[in-house]
Amino acid sequence: MKFYTTLHKYYCGIDLHARLLYVCILDEHGNKVVHQKIKADPHQLHKLLKPYIGQVVVGVECMHCWYWVSDFCREMNVEFILGHALYMTNSSGINLNSFSWPER
Repeated sequence: MKFYTTLHKYYCGIDLHARLLYVCILDEHGNKVVHQKIKADPHQLHKLLKPYIGQVVVGVECMHCWYWVSDFCREMNVEFILGHALYMTNSSGINLNSFSWPER
């Protein structure tokens, strides 16, 4: 199995759903800089990622709705990583047992 080892200034993980995206961006030190729920819409994703383009890698789990995010990243020249659900782990050291999304 090939692991992605390239370093970036920002790391974006997206929890994909059919109508919503849960987006979290961490800086190179693991500090959360964005933690937001948005509509599954390329324009909203672009607005959220725009300040980080050129310095960010986007990672998603291999789910049924990842294709448009991959196409979006290619168009925006953003590094895109697709991870298999079986091999996705928390390598950040952050305790995800107490992790919750903010209420809207």
